[in-house]
Parts: sequence; structure tokens; C-alpha cells
Amino acid sequence: MMIRTQISLSEQEYAAAKQEAERLGISLAELLRRSLRTVIPPADEPEWMRYAGLVNSGDPRASQTVDDVIYGRKD
Repeated sequence: MMIRTQISLSEQEYAAAKQEAERLGISLAELLRRSLRTVIPPADEPEWMRYAGLVNSGDPRASQTVDDVIYGRKD
């Protein structure tokens, strides 16, 4: 079930949002829903998951060396 709501945007916000929605090939409503999901984690998701995937090291082996990065090198 969807709940219909109304928001107010500045002309610049509206134009930028419409342009981004068009670029992605989605509706403005879908763009706003996706945007909200990035700042409001699902109720059944742990709080820390909000930050998962935010950091990109550029290292293709990062997942294999994450302990070294977090805890320091093991000698």
C-alpha cells in the first residue's frame, strides 16, 4: 500500500530532481522514494548497515584485507 503525500521544493530542487529522474529513466516519485531509503534504514536492518558500502578504497582486494585495515597488520 502506498500513502500519497505532498512536499514543497524550490524551483532549483524540482528541476534538479526531474533531471536526475529522467537521467535514470524513473519517475520523480521513485527518485524521491529511493532517496529516502538512503537516509532512513529499514526497520528490520541494524543501524550500522546504513554505512555499508559508503567507503570505496579502490583496492579490488579490500575485502580480503579488511582486518589489516581495521585492526592493523598482523605480524
